[in-house]
Amino acid sequence: MEAADRFRRLTLVVDASDTGRAARGMVAVTLTAWELGPLVDDVRSCVAELVGNVRAHTFPDERSPLRRPLVAVTLRLWPGLLVVEVADEDATPPMLPEGDLFPPEFAEDLPEALLPSNGRGLHIVRCLSDFVWWAPRDEGGKSVFCRFDLEARSVGVFDAAAAL
Repeated sequence: MEAADRFRRLTLVVDASDTGRAARGMVAVTLTAWELGPLVDDVRSCVAELVGNVRAHTFPDERSPLRRPLVAVTLRLWPGLLVVEVADEDATPPMLPEGDLFPPEFAEDLPEALLPSNGRGLHIVRCLSDFVWWAPRDEGGKSVFCRFDLEARSVGVFDAAAAL
């Protein structure tokens, strides 16, 4: 597999009606081509949550009435790893969940613990992926990343030596 074959990016208009569908479709087509079919559902769900967060919570740092905000979805395949990046134009840090939610047996005494007022989408991403982080972008905005460890998931791992 060539290095160019291990990278896909799709840039979309945040508020277009088909942004989420296009992002999920790109994930399915790419992962199927990379022979990572068992990851399609989890990665599509993560991308849906992250793109949904961009649509719901972000505002470009430099607002212009003549330009619509963009979101970029990037997939990178490394030996043993799949890294997903969702980049937007808002530098506001995401509210990454800390720790685990309370277990259901606490529902009677603490029902609000089961449905936090924010961070549910990122909690889903954290549960489906192996690691979640974010970073500011040099050009403004931020990127939220999630990583899938292919070896731990027993998903087809390509041979790095053969890829060179």
